[in-house]
Amino acid sequence: APKNIAFGLTLFYFEAFTGFSGQSIFNDSYLLLFNVVLTSLPVISLGVFEQDVPSDVCLEFPALYQQGPKNLFFDWYRILGWMGNGVYASIVIFTLNLGIFHVQSFRSDGQTADMNAMGTAMFTCIIWAVNVQIALTMSHFTWIQHVMIWGSIGAWYIFLALYGMLPPKLSGNIFHMLIEVLAPAPIFWLTTLLVIAATTLPYLFHISYQRSVNPLDHHIIQEIKHFKIDLEDERMWKREKSKAREKTKIGFTARVDAKIRQLRVKLQRKHSVLSVMSGTSSNDTTSNSQQT
Repeated sequence: APKNIAFGLTLFYFEAFTGFSGQSIFNDSYLLLFNVVLTSLPVISLGVFEQDVPSDVCLEFPALYQQGPKNLFFDWYRILGWMGNGVYASIVIFTLNLGIFHVQSFRSDGQTADMNAMGTAMFTCIIWAVNVQIALTMSHFTWIQHVMIWGSIGAWYIFLALYGMLPPKLSGNIFHMLIEVLAPAPIFWLTTLLVIAATTLPYLFHISYQRSVNPLDHHIIQEIKHFKIDLEDERMWKREKSKAREKTKIGFTARVDAKIRQLRVKLQRKHSVLSVMSGTSSNDTTSNSQQT
């Protein structure tokens, strides 16, 4: 997943920056919370509640069901694109936080950010970037999705504040990290906004370009329903419905699977023919020996 690529590569960049010293930029509790709490619920809400178009519209436009056989959502172009998005987000998050917080004061009293402060700021940017991109991926929002996405971001600040209030023996290096160290510094909030803008603008540009130049079937139908073009332009409405009669192009992996199945059938037929021939020859040999 792109979120794990962005998260894991920031750790790798820091290790390379410190000469592979083995020191992690993130607190151990951050590593435990990332996939379990802070980014899992938005992904679940995306998979369960997301729908490109309503179910009744799918029945009106059978062409939508051809997107699966055409392999439009799991082709290598899309997979590599999401991987590249994760790599780009990790570079932006690491370089911006390192450039802003490294060897310079970030508080009005001249306080500089140590490794724990910079790691917490960097992790905050990761949480925002991942959840905002999940929100941008959705085209159908329910209140449950809003609660899971923005609640996950809010849960991060709540955890950081409450965990920082624990005694230093328990909270360790993030004692009062949010309340006393990061929250009073405006550069912390500005860095978060800068990272959100830098990581989401390319994705927004890609969405706008695709919808304008090379839209998919569900993109067109979404605009038809949103702008009520079905009431004004019956030609477009009928054209989209007629796509169900177009020839379906099977994806590369489906073609490979079909070839493998054909080869297996041929091998089974050859094996059965050889078995019959060997059985026949053995019977002939037996009968000849008996006659002799």
